Amino acid sequence: MSWISEFRLRLATDALRRGRTVAYPTEAVYGLGCDPFNEEAVRKLLALKRRSQTKGLILIAADVEAVEALVDLARVPLSAEVRAGWPGPTTWLIPPRPGIPEWLRGTHDALAVRVTAHPVAAALCRAFGGPIVSTSANLSGHRPAHTPVRLWCQFSRQAVHFLPGRLGGATRPTAIFDAMSGRRIR
Repeated sequence: MSWISEFRLRLATDALRRGRTVAYPTEAVYGLGCDPFNEEAVRKLLALKRRSQTKGLILIAADVEAVEALVDLARVPLSAEVRAGWPGPTTWLIPPRPGIPEWLRGTHDALAVRVTAHPVAAALCRAFGGPIVSTSANLSGHRPAHTPVRLWCQFSRQAVHFLPGRLGGATRPTAIFDAMSGRRIR
């Protein structure tokens, strides 16, 4: 937690609980997140990005237990591979448990989930008490923000709370795999 103060983390967590969008560092780019179970917060984030709800969203968590509340890893053929890659920069598409909101999946049958190894993103999830939405901080179709300046240029006039921190050093967005087939999606 040396990268982030408890005070800033509390402010960001409070913003999430109030339905606001939070920008924070991830493995490769700055991300935008919100409370995944607050439909209005998700819709605001999608509108902010100008992103279609049909695409679905990635959820990140600080530990496997938080992900298991969303998906049933025991029924996934590649569950050993999924677990071996976490925490880390790999996102898996996994069939959701009953009751997971459609607005998180878009038009897909699976939910995109990752256990992040990024210390600030993981600390934010822990402080929030569960997973958060994690989508790149950019307008749809534009390059993701790799610097606070670029983040500020795209979202300075919006209601986005910024949680500072360094990016994780990855040069590409996280890989996405289908946990049922092993097929690489991104």
